[in-house]
Amino acid sequence: MSAVKICDSTAEAVDGIADGSTVLIGGFGLAGMPVQLIDALIEQGATDLTVVSNNAGNGDTGLAALLAKGRVRKVICSFPRQSDSWVFDGLFRAGKIELEVVPQGNLAERMRAAGAGIGAFYCPTAVGTPLAEGKETREIDGRTYVLEYPIKGDVALIGAHRSDRMGNLVYRKTARNFGPVMATAGRQVIAQVSEVVDTGVLDPEVIVTPSIYVDRVVAV
Repeated sequence: MSAVKICDSTAEAVDGIADGSTVLIGGFGLAGMPVQLIDALIEQGATDLTVVSNNAGNGDTGLAALLAKGRVRKVICSFPRQSDSWVFDGLFRAGKIELEVVPQGNLAERMRAAGAGIGAFYCPTAVGTPLAEGKETREIDGRTYVLEYPIKGDVALIGAHRSDRMGNLVYRKTARNFGPVMATAGRQVIAQVSEVVDTGVLDPEVIVTPSIYVDRVVAV
């Protein structure tokens, strides 16, 4: 295991993200979304991306700004449309972006499965709906389940509250959302935090994402 890299800038943090990558982006709406890392990714120039996130962008910032630049080929999310998702809506209606809708619990569990090394799992969510079409089903104890496969990322961009110099992360309230599970499912995990503190300052009992999952940290 290599040591966590404490980056001097967001540009350094996202350096090397390749075209065609699957990028897991944390956040529930804008809460916990790593906006500064996304801005750096826009400047970095990676394109043809598959983005996995809870939403498909809000307003004109963060993920929505990445979509507006035409850098994303496909979005995998639970809530593609809200009152402020006009960027995605316009792209989708124009046939310029692909969409895979995944129920929110399934989205979290498919990423958790990737992090836990689980090959697939059966879930009752979406049985009998278009979201289950073409998927294997199985009856267990009289109930029908759909087979779901893990979602893993080449990169995970997450927002946390604080990190120590080892890369242990703590989160702030609801900004925690998808960050911890994405940190287990990303091959390379990049976290933006508000503060990097000396190792030993964080209470071990409140650390949510251990440093073993984290590759790069940048304070913004």
